[in-house]
This record gives sequence, structure tokens and C-alpha cells, in this order.
Amino acid sequence: MESVDITIIGAGVIGLALAARLAQPNKTIVILEQHKHIGEEISSRNSEVIHAGIYYPTQSLKATLCVEGKELLYDFCQLYQVPHRRCGKLIVANTTDDEERLALVQQQAINNGVNDLQFLSSQQVKKLEPAIQATSALLSPSTGIIDSHQLLLTLSRLAEERGALLLRNTQFKQGEISSNRFILNVQTGKEAYQFSSQVLINAGGLHAQTIANTIEGFPKSDIPSLYYCKGSYFKLAGSFKLNHLIYPLPEANTTGLGIHATIDLAGQVRFGPDTEYIDRVNYDVSTHHLTTYYQAIQRYYPGLKKEQLVPDYAGIRPKLQAPNSPPADFMIQTAAEHQIPGLINLFGIESPGLTASLAIANKVADYIGV
Repeated sequence: MESVDITIIGAGVIGLALAARLAQPNKTIVILEQHKHIGEEISSRNSEVIHAGIYYPTQSLKATLCVEGKELLYDFCQLYQVPHRRCGKLIVANTTDDEERLALVQQQAINNGVNDLQFLSSQQVKKLEPAIQATSALLSPSTGIIDSHQLLLTLSRLAEERGALLLRNTQFKQGEISSNRFILNVQTGKEAYQFSSQVLINAGGLHAQTIANTIEGFPKSDIPSLYYCKGSYFKLAGSFKLNHLIYPLPEANTTGLGIHATIDLAGQVRFGPDTEYIDRVNYDVSTHHLTTYYQAIQRYYPGLKKEQLVPDYAGIRPKLQAPNSPPADFMIQTAAEHQIPGLINLFGIESPGLTASLAIANKVADYIGV
């Protein structure tokens, strides 16, 4: 039976970041991707934002890996010429109560090691973004945007140049634990085959729980519940120009950051995502919330006309918390939790997963000693 050192399931941004970090001449690494193209799901259906690390609970993996990953990602983009822009974002207040909450947001950012937020008056906001209405705002200068497609291609190229083997159209079917190795059954088209691996990393994103469930001998009680949370995006028709990303204050007891305005590197303005828990994977753009969507945006962009909102795309977050439950952290599950040497499960890697991807790769590499 053919044997490899490390198998990574999933060629999204996390799996590819892992492969690029772990690949080296004396290691045999295989990446299994069930789709024809890399990054077809979470990695290509998001806001393409490089997050600063402002909101997450202090000392959470989301906070620490986002702050660390942000700087790693900017350096990576510079080194490998991945298109990006440190455009900054405004977190806007519209009432006196909002202004008090801005101070709390800034304190949370400081607790997370983000010390560059700046308070802006309404006049300063108008100078930066004339069309935006706000009584005050926080400017986050380290927030940026990135071409996620080029990031995926660059990580994939680096991994393969360093010796990793990427198998597309290849589905992980089942695994079992045998003598401190993993016997893996996979299928490419109609061809099924088997090989063994010393280390198995489950970076399956929306499918991570399903993958874990197919590993014989893995305790099912260690698989967290998965909740699909869809976010729809609408692009703006017209010539409206933004220089910064615009975020409302996060609403209490919600799972997202509110309907925000983002720009891509071509200058296209988009609004979203919202949060909609669903029962199955479905990428149709949800238009039935359009009026609520429109009203939320009008609070900070009063010049918006409803007919300017054009359905664009949707993404799905692999959340670990049920609706109306407290936010859950990333889960990087190792033998310390499940007592199976060599098996690492990555559960609930949603936002800021793209920003944190290189930091997550470093953390996993430290764990397996590579």
C-alpha cells in the first residue's frame, strides 16, 4: 500500500495554507479536493476582507490568530505580489448610544492587541466619505481587501513547487486508524483507491463534520454540531465610489457584523452579508430580506435607492453555534481532545478564517512538529 506523511482534506484557503507551510523535500504531502477547482466554497464566497481583529473575545483563537494572521497575510501579499489594498474601514455610529458603543468596540480592539483605531467626528467622516452619514466613527487603518482567488492560486503553486500533490475531483470516502496510521479510502471519478498516512488534517470546511464522522474509531461525541449560516451579497448598480469599507456597529445577540459595505480591488461596491440559518447548502441569493437589508444600509448611506441593489452571490458559514446562541470560537481539535495521535480536525473555521489562514497553518505546523 502506498504511504504518505501528511494528508490534507480540503483545498480551500486553510488547506492550501497548510500545504504551503508543511511541504518540504523530505515530506510527502497529499491534498484531497472533491471539486474541480480549488476554493470553490467558503474561500471564494466571502467579503475578501483582511480583518483587523477588533470584535472577537479576548484570547480566543479568532482574536489571536486574526491579529497574527493579518500581518502574516500582508507580508505574504507583498512578497508574492498577491493583489491587495490596505484601504481601512469605518465603523460608524448614528446615535448617541452608538457613540458609547464605539468606545466599547475600541476597548475590545485594544484588549485584542489592535491599538491603531482612531475616533473620527462626523465632519471627519464626511471628509473621507461624503456620501456616508454618521455622528462619529472609528477608523481601522489596518483593515484591507484582497484578491482571494489570486491568494488561493499562489498558495497552491507554492505547495506544489515544494512537493505537495494536489488531487482534484477526489473525494474522501472513509478512513480508519491502524497502528498509529490512517488507512484512507478515496475516489477520483469512478476509480477508488486506498493509501495510508501518518498525519491526517481535516480542513473540510462545510464538510469537516461529515469527514470526521467517516473515520472509524473516532469518537462521535467529539464532533461538534454544524449550523449552515448563509450570507447574501448585493452589488451596487451605479457609479457610487467608496474609499473605505463601511461597517455599522454589530447588533447585539446576532451572529454577524451587520450589513456592511465593501469594495473589491476593481472598485465594485457590495453590501452584505446578512445572516440566515438554513438546513442545506444553497447558494441562491436570498431576496426576501431585501427591504430589511435596504433599511439597514440606509442608516449609513441615505442616498441609496432600493433598485440599485442587484443580487450578486451568497456564501455559507460553517458555524458551531445555533441561532441566538453566543458566538463560538474556531476549533482546532488535536489528540489532546480526542486521544488519536496524528489527527487534526478544523471545525467552525468561518470569518476571520481567510485573514487567519497563515497563522492557523503555523499553529498546526507547531503541533505536528514541522
